[in-house]
Amino acid sequence: MRITDECVGCGHCKVFCPAGAIETCGVSRINDKCIECGKCKGYCAIGAITEEP
Repeated sequence: MRITDECVGCGHCKVFCPAGAIETCGVSRINDKCIECGKCKGYCAIGAITEEP
């Protein structure tokens, strides 16, 4: 999973991440705890989370 530059740092993805893999400080960032479940993508209101190529 990857958070794009469109992220506004709202934190919804962080709240719903079951692995605790998202850090928010201005904008959100996914750390190495990510289990690639995709739940964060489903909760991003602006579509700023994509699957890595």
